Amino acid sequence: MKICFATNNTKKVEEGAAALKGLIEIVSLRDIGCNEELPETGDTLDDNAFEKARYVFEHYGVNCFADDTGLEVAALNGAPGVYSGRFAGEPRSDARNLSLLLEKMKGQTDRSARFRTVIALILDGKEYQFDGIAEGKITQSSSGEGGFGYDPIFQPQGHDRTFAMLSLEEKNEISHRGKAVKALLNFLRAGKF
Repeated sequence: MKICFATNNTKKVEEGAAALKGLIEIVSLRDIGCNEELPETGDTLDDNAFEKARYVFEHYGVNCFADDTGLEVAALNGAPGVYSGRFAGEPRSDARNLSLLLEKMKGQTDRSARFRTVIALILDGKEYQFDGIAEGKITQSSSGEGGFGYDPIFQPQGHDRTFAMLSLEEKNEISHRGKAVKALLNFLRAGKF
């Protein structure tokens, strides 16, 4: 089975392909000739994921899935949430987002946070949703070279390293995206669609 991962983020495609372990052929937006920026105007992760997937399905006619992920920090009342990618404004910058979040967390004793991923799948016009959550906390400073986004400051529950310090395989086992992708994969394997 061949499915388009509706994202321009090459790191997401890499993580998704690794998690799907070659059982499904992932094609990129570029592979289907889509070079435009996908719409992302929703107020929730669910809205954004489906908006992107519907755009690709409607304009390119291919089965696809899209995701949206947010980091929800308890001390910030769930922020940055749906605005995680543009927390520090445009243009998007992981470095500026990290810096702003660490600044806002100064003096906070409750550092609990969670990553949440929503995957929207469209197969032959039918829509399905899969969710994944990774609980953890925001560290005091950035650690690790791997991953992307907030990975250098997110320490998953039960671990003493940040997501950025884990190998891709380790991260996929416990991450929000890894859990959502596993739910997607189990659904596709079952073939009940």
